[in-house]
Amino acid sequence: MIYGTLFLFSLGLTYLIRTIALKKSLLDIPNERSSHSVPTPHGGGIAIAVCWFFGLIYLFTCKDLDVRLFYALMLGIILSLVSYMDDLYELSPKLRLFVQASISALGLFLLGGLTRIDFGFFVLENQIVTNTLAFFGIIWFINLYNFLDGIDGYAGSEAVFLGSAGWLLFGGDYFLVLIVSVWGFLVWNWHKAKIFMGDVGSTLLGYTVAIFAIYHQNHGTSLLIWLILFGLFWFDATLTLYRRYKNGEKLSQAHRKHAYQRLTQSGWIHSKVVVASLLFNVVLAILGYIAFHFQALLLICFILAIALLYSVTKFVDNRKKFA
Repeated sequence: MIYGTLFLFSLGLTYLIRTIALKKSLLDIPNERSSHSVPTPHGGGIAIAVCWFFGLIYLFTCKDLDVRLFYALMLGIILSLVSYMDDLYELSPKLRLFVQASISALGLFLLGGLTRIDFGFFVLENQIVTNTLAFFGIIWFINLYNFLDGIDGYAGSEAVFLGSAGWLLFGGDYFLVLIVSVWGFLVWNWHKAKIFMGDVGSTLLGYTVAIFAIYHQNHGTSLLIWLILFGLFWFDATLTLYRRYKNGEKLSQAHRKHAYQRLTQSGWIHSKVVVASLLFNVVLAILGYIAFHFQALLLICFILAIALLYSVTKFVDNRKKFA
């Protein structure tokens, strides 16, 4: 019952936000770096955030949610609020980074730190190293999810996929809350989008995925499994950043060089890119399932996922050269 209610709430709230945004002219205006051509309302991520946090509170009061995970996830409220202010007023990069770093450090603290990283063939247990990696990892996930929110349905469908894969592999009603919270928004965001997510949603989703990965590693599930499941996003964002660095580009400057953006430039419509990404995610889910159930194959599955992700990159390069 609660999940159907949250879905309808997300669906209706997204519509309400869209209506208000149109009346207040809170529109994302296309420019030379945009992947859309029509001014479109933004801020739909508010609906995701509101439903997500209400759902978490419901689970917590029913004692179905680990207290550490609950408080770490609820910190996302601050991130969402600051990100929405950035959507409206374009806050300084230094202020955004300060907030992201503070939330990342506090969230990591509430989880009890990252106690270990299981690579399959060896386990890293140096607390200084693991927590340093976790801190910067959370910040990177926050930002890369924002980078990959650029075409209709892409960021939302990735969240629904990760929630579905997480629920199937690990259980946990919080995954179902995530799915329905995003799904209600996604109805309005599918090609052609009637509203965009905005930073308020994308940064929250990136933070949430990072918290999931650390929490489940602390409970015996290797981080590599989450890196397999989330591979389509982090691999594209990380490789693109590296390529731009090698080209001597200013990394803070906006661009349209991610793989999904170059596919749309090559002639693919948004929905075709999203459907193709979901089909590829099914392959990643199969690898994640094998790695989860057969620990000895963990590293092999991770390496195979990287190889497949690199092959996708080469396919995109052939359609639209990285320049």
